[in-house]
Amino acid sequence: MDLNFFKQTRVLDGGMGQELLARGMKPNGTLWSANAILNENYHKLLRDTHIDFVKAGAEVIVTTTFTTRRKRLKENNIEDKFEYLNKKAGEIAQEVKREFPNILIAGGLPPQELTYEADERNEEDITKTFNEQARLLNPYVDFFYFDVWSSIKEFKCGIKAIKEFKKPYLIGIHISEGTKLPSGEKISDIKSILDDQLLGVMLSCVSPENYEKNLEEVKNLNVPFGFKLNGFMTTKPKDGYTSSYFKNSGGNPNEFLGQRHDLTPDVIGKIAKNFKQNGATILGGCCETRPAHIKAMSELK
Repeated sequence: MDLNFFKQTRVLDGGMGQELLARGMKPNGTLWSANAILNENYHKLLRDTHIDFVKAGAEVIVTTTFTTRRKRLKENNIEDKFEYLNKKAGEIAQEVKREFPNILIAGGLPPQELTYEADERNEEDITKTFNEQARLLNPYVDFFYFDVWSSIKEFKCGIKAIKEFKKPYLIGIHISEGTKLPSGEKISDIKSILDDQLLGVMLSCVSPENYEKNLEEVKNLNVPFGFKLNGFMTTKPKDGYTSSYFKNSGGNPNEFLGQRHDLTPDVIGKIAKNFKQNGATILGGCCETRPAHIKAMSELK
């Protein structure tokens, strides 16, 4: 694909997992969006949701693979479905692309351990787990999206893990609060590991307010940049994301991360317009953003 793709304004999709739950998918343990692939009854719902984001203006859809990582499957006693779930997510995305051939498919590579927390394993193990998931997605995708990662070490390992596939990548940095990654590092620390296959850098699954705090630093990377904004109250619950999820959740993260009601499509559109005027060219949504939010962003093109 064109490595300059994100140098002009492009629109990504919104939050698939939360949208599927909002459309009636029943929670299944902590599988979240993976349940839409595991349960064949939800395959049409998944495909239709992708399509609704495309019809709203998304030029890129992300594979529904945030919870098809080994760790999450193992916790739900279905690790043997790892290959099937990742391939099926790619197949469903390809079905959408056959109907809308101008869209691109991003292979969503999630953090391989915990969400919103830095992976503390050694680089060899991190690279290995990224590589085995990327290998399954590779036949179906145009590029890889490093989805909501929390440390520079993870990005270093991810770049190494996908090198053999000779496809570019889009970086999604997560910052829960303030101006540092969960690892304690700064956005600017990523400069030293980037190579010529980079498409751009986003802040992913962040609030509009927190994105604004980090706007100048991400802008100063001098690469295409943007966001996937969320509609959660927080991504740093008091007891930690994982413990809260297992102890208190009914299967929907918004039950303990909170769901904002002030971020209407009109409000998100105005926020995105401001960020676009400040140089952002990659516009998208994460958890709790629906097709109507993406439509508001697409009207900025």
